[in-house]
Amino acid sequence: MKCIILAGGFGERLWPVSRELYPKSLLDFNGKDTLVQNVYNLAKTITTDKNIITVTNIRQVTDTVLQLKKYSDFPIVISEPMSKNTAPAIASALEFLKGDKDETVIILPVDFTVDDEASFKASIDKAKISARAGNIVTLGIRTRQYEPGFGYIETEDSNNKIKKVSKFTEKPSKGIISEETFSDGCYLNSGIYVGKISAFMDAFKKYAPEINENFSKDMFEENNKIKYEYYENIPEISIDYAIIEKYNKLTCVELDCGWRDFGSWHAVYVNGQKDKQNNVINGNVIAENTKNSFIFSSKELVATAGLQNTIVIETEDAVLVCDDSRASDIGKIVKQLKQKADSSAIQRKTVFRPWGYYTCLNNGDGWLTKVITVSPGHKLSLQSHKYRSEHWVVLEGTAAVVLDEHTHVLNKRQSIDIPVNSKHSLQNLSDKILKILEVQKGSYIGEDDIIRYEDMYGRIN
Repeated sequence: MKCIILAGGFGERLWPVSRELYPKSLLDFNGKDTLVQNVYNLAKTITTDKNIITVTNIRQVTDTVLQLKKYSDFPIVISEPMSKNTAPAIASALEFLKGDKDETVIILPVDFTVDDEASFKASIDKAKISARAGNIVTLGIRTRQYEPGFGYIETEDSNNKIKKVSKFTEKPSKGIISEETFSDGCYLNSGIYVGKISAFMDAFKKYAPEINENFSKDMFEENNKIKYEYYENIPEISIDYAIIEKYNKLTCVELDCGWRDFGSWHAVYVNGQKDKQNNVINGNVIAENTKNSFIFSSKELVATAGLQNTIVIETEDAVLVCDDSRASDIGKIVKQLKQKADSSAIQRKTVFRPWGYYTCLNNGDGWLTKVITVSPGHKLSLQSHKYRSEHWVVLEGTAAVVLDEHTHVLNKRQSIDIPVNSKHSLQNLSDKILKILEVQKGSYIGEDDIIRYEDMYGRIN
């Protein structure tokens, strides 16, 4: 069985924690693995590494590969040149796999977990039976109440384990689905689909030819990167709107395995551990007379009083407060930020890297200051910059600095200048963290002004 993992979304509904340059797929919500690591491990319970294709955005491909290498020596990762939602991502992966048209493929979103892997696998086995008969199968979560942000599946043959879908409605407004439908029971769409590769490809040809007709094996460059020209003019649309709402051979298998959604703050709250007041609290929080709310603090004290059904999220550069019932509107806020070219839609002040992380302190016209934290035994790439110089001051620990042909060992309060175009690297040789104050100055200050020559994490230009 083939598997496609969709890990290219920016997770706008999880802003301000999820950002474009470090989105939800790379975040840890269970204290153990990130979402992409979790889903990859789940995929390995139903197939092997060589059959798992992960699709992500070009900006996240390095971090995605590094995270997956925790569980696979050679993860297969396709990188899109830009985000165009799930339909183009799936069509690209199908093109990559089309030599195996008669094989069954499962499509997995990245923003969910399950409590019972055995029950999950049993549901997939049922779905494979219907898929082999030529159907596309959706995995549904039984519900009797409206939940915002989901597709809704109405079925026939209520006593059958594999049910024919009579109607699929993607993200309807409240009231579109009748109360009678809820009383009889319907299904939330989990975003998990199973079918033959040929069934999906035929569906794209029929319902979304503008996506599929120009794709070919030539669309892939070295390291499975998709060429820009293949994505430039295709529509941005989800698989649900492009195909599933229109498809007439859709069946449904119930997914009863402790499925937990992590696609929005409402979902994170629903699946979180509640206190006596039915709150989910994370971080430095005081909640006075607060009920049925989700309060998250990344650093600063967050204090609430008299709140109900409210989501409060604090990061070092943004605070979100919204009614729990309007959590799906957070994506609209992110769109406004992008229209204003506000950097808080793109990245947080603290940015994680495989060697540690850095935190931006301040910036202005032609300058930027940050604190770089390097984990014990880790090393930044050997690199140079065309447009900026840097000045480093050791705040904590001992730094080994390579500057052109020389290596310098710097202790606390010692400093060094890094001129424009000089090859340089920073390494922590100790068993304690290394902190560096970095001051950048130049005609252009941007993270893309990096030329890498050597890198222990494989990030060579």
